[in-house]
Amino acid sequence: MPVKDSISTAEESIRAIVQSGYTLTVYDDNSTAENAARLDTLATELGINVIHIRDYTDHPSPNYRWVLIDAQDKCLKNGENLLIIESDVIVKKSTINKLCEKVKPRIGLIAAATTSENGTINFPYEYARGIKEDGVCKKRISFCCTLLTNELLQAYDFNQLDPSKNWYDVHISHVSRKLGFDNILQVSNPVLHKPHSSRPWKQQKYTNPLLYYWRKITQRKDKI
Repeated sequence: MPVKDSISTAEESIRAIVQSGYTLTVYDDNSTAENAARLDTLATELGINVIHIRDYTDHPSPNYRWVLIDAQDKCLKNGENLLIIESDVIVKKSTINKLCEKVKPRIGLIAAATTSENGTINFPYEYARGIKEDGVCKKRISFCCTLLTNELLQAYDFNQLDPSKNWYDVHISHVSRKLGFDNILQVSNPVLHKPHSSRPWKQQKYTNPLLYYWRKITQRKDKI
């Protein structure tokens, strides 16, 4: 789980994962000193592993490429799949088990659909509204709550990811398909998504799109 401040939402997300019975590695991506200390407290309380990225690189946030490379390396060494749950997503107790059940040969990504508080599918899976069954997805897969199979990790080295970009979910979902893998979207296994809690300025995409895209272009933010 990459974390950048928004500590209340992140803590809710962390506790939900721990209650599912799984271990968790949190990558603290240059949170404030106060929030980084809170993550260390949660590590002691809940038994999670916290990696403070600032101890390894002085590259400014976001450091998703660094996180993906480090996580891939750990998974390949241990023969494991990689499950990414972002800090604005709240899983259910059964969420992770249901994702793991779908791991099969030639499957690349397995994602849980995201919903708002009222249960409506929301960003980034609006295109799945009206779909009733899980299945192969030929559109973008986000990393909100997504399992990357060990087979995919073996097939594509994340060191190849473009360091000039910020986010890689769209790219990796496309690479998975190009390599002959199927990507699965589970609409039957939804998770609660509170979009952009760690980067509130991105809410302008919906409230003030002109300002959002002006900042995106002029400040070179949110590069996909």
